[in-house]
Amino acid sequence: MENISFRTTVLPLSDRLFRLALRITMNRAEAEDVVQDTLLRVWEQRGQWEQIDNLEAFAIATCRNRALDLAKRAGRNTKSLDEIENIQLSTFNSQLSLEAREQVSLVRRLMDDLPEMQRTIMLLRDIEGKTYQEIAETLDISETQVKVYLYRARTKIKERIKHENGL
Repeated sequence: MENISFRTTVLPLSDRLFRLALRITMNRAEAEDVVQDTLLRVWEQRGQWEQIDNLEAFAIATCRNRALDLAKRAGRNTKSLDEIENIQLSTFNSQLSLEAREQVSLVRRLMDDLPEMQRTIMLLRDIEGKTYQEIAETLDISETQVKVYLYRARTKIKERIKHENGL
């Protein structure tokens, strides 16, 4: 990496880091603290930025680990997306029909029941739009493992949706 600037490279990640931290901690104030701590840790590593292959993946992994640590210390499990303020759907609520909102709610509830790794990979891939390679780097697993976890998560959700809808 050449010519890395905290302002142009790291700070734009704040929103993405916040959504990830909020999803894990289920608390807006704690998520903000996690993001601030993550940004501070990335800044403290500025001397090694040139050696880091993917600074964004490094920041996301740092944020995820910090949020998971905080949630564990607080004795919480990441269980329900319904407890989180609707960040992305709030702008679309007026446009979505009741049926579409129910389907989105069902998928979110089903995602909550997935194992931690599958839920995180689905969040990074389907919500954040990360590539398989970026997810693999972030979670320190192979791309093949990412694909397998994602396939299993999507399959579970599809099966449960069919079951819920009586198909």
